[in-house]
Amino acid sequence: MTEPTAELLAGLEAVLMVVDHPVTVAQLSDGLGVEPDEVARGLEELAADYDGDRDGRRRGFRLARAAGGWRIYSRPEQHDVVSAFLTAGQTARLSQAALETLAVIAYRQPVTRARISAIRGVNVDGVVRTLLLRGLIVEAGADETTGGVRFVTTPAFLEVAGLERIEDLPDIAPFLPEGDDALRAGEAGAADGAEFGIMGE
Repeated sequence: MTEPTAELLAGLEAVLMVVDHPVTVAQLSDGLGVEPDEVARGLEELAADYDGDRDGRRRGFRLARAAGGWRIYSRPEQHDVVSAFLTAGQTARLSQAALETLAVIAYRQPVTRARISAIRGVNVDGVVRTLLLRGLIVEAGADETTGGVRFVTTPAFLEVAGLERIEDLPDIAPFLPEGDDALRAGEAGAADGAEFGIMGE
């Protein structure tokens, strides 16, 4: 039995960091072009690595089976730490990453976490949690195709953005891709951040 290659492990990690729902071995196999048994071994190795079986250092996150697939989660014992971090400094200015994510949601709502990640090219789990805690976005049901949770902006977003209605957003939507292409040099998100000037409430 061959060991998973470093390239396969890196590919698995990259995908697992951006999905917003468990993904199956078959989906990962198709997406990465690797045999299912190799994917399964890679997942098991990553899970063991995160649990500290390789170097004795258990990570603050884990790779676990859920709903027939695999997904990365923060460890339950780190809940207090994560919650304290996300709720601290609620009056602080939103980060550039948060502004860009909020812009994507505002222009593409209702939109799933996976689609937001595809547009921005990075994992957005932490940023989405922050926006939820600040009341700037809310969950709005599940996507009919993927089952992923969809997000929309709230009246609080309109208030802090100085808008009467969502249709009053600056007309830069054409610069945002539909979801499968990365933001072009992040220009759309950066423009949003400058326009909104949002402060946490």
